Amino acid sequence: MSISKYPSKVSLPQINPGVSSVLEYLIVKFPNIKSEVWRHRIESGNVHWHDGSLIGVDTLFQAQQRVYYYREVGVEPVIPFEEKILFQDEHILVAHKPPFLAVGPTGIYIEECLQNRLRKKTELHHLQSIHRLDRATTGLVLFSVDPSNRHLYHHLFSSRKIHKTYQAITKVDKQENLVGQKWVIKNRIVRSEPRFLMKMTEGEPNSYSLIRCLAQSDDKALFELNPITGKTHQLRLHMQEIGFPILNDKFYPTLQPRDVDNYSKPLQLLAKELRFMDPITQQLRVFSHESDLKVE
Repeated sequence: MSISKYPSKVSLPQINPGVSSVLEYLIVKFPNIKSEVWRHRIESGNVHWHDGSLIGVDTLFQAQQRVYYYREVGVEPVIPFEEKILFQDEHILVAHKPPFLAVGPTGIYIEECLQNRLRKKTELHHLQSIHRLDRATTGLVLFSVDPSNRHLYHHLFSSRKIHKTYQAITKVDKQENLVGQKWVIKNRIVRSEPRFLMKMTEGEPNSYSLIRCLAQSDDKALFELNPITGKTHQLRLHMQEIGFPILNDKFYPTLQPRDVDNYSKPLQLLAKELRFMDPITQQLRVFSHESDLKVE
């Protein structure tokens, strides 16, 4: 059994969903975790409030309070790719995330995530990711080093004051000349079934991306993608929308059977560049991945 050294947190909603205790809420909130697991975590002293005081099995639900708990897994797979720190100062850290490595603890991954690997490597135990990439996606992730100014960097994303550039490779028709073509995609993205999938639907747009084709070779093409909004799986869906699903995508357009990761076929989606005005130094920050995806 592997237990995380660092807590995960959940905020209790303002409106009570019809429960009396914190334990009942956790059982409802996380239906894939058995009720006896939550009870055991609480009885073992592994669930607490923000101030560190322990939560008991009969502790009453308290709206808008934060609950901290520690993830547990049996056998944790080791991801055979290394992360790389590209920049670090007293405020932020920028790292390259390899494919198949989650940004933070999720599912069966606790120590094998970018955040906990970096915490061990740097001994910065308050290191916290400011945004997320899908586990399948490769590329740049911004971390906060100092909790006292972390909210300033979160605000960059919530206020859309950070410019993100991605690259993707897709299969294309050999007879088609796509280089230089551009697409502006605006549509509505909502949860689908199963819950980890998203789908496009009718209604007011809540997602917005700019896409253009950079290069083409035989039956593959390289695209540049600039997401203006940050909905889950937005770029994967928007590439599907224009008729070019990203190469090696196991979710879209058709969900593939769940099996062991094929490390020789990573999703061909790269978070290439982050560009923003630093809210503390007031300097333009530009971080770019050292190489482009290749169409061969």
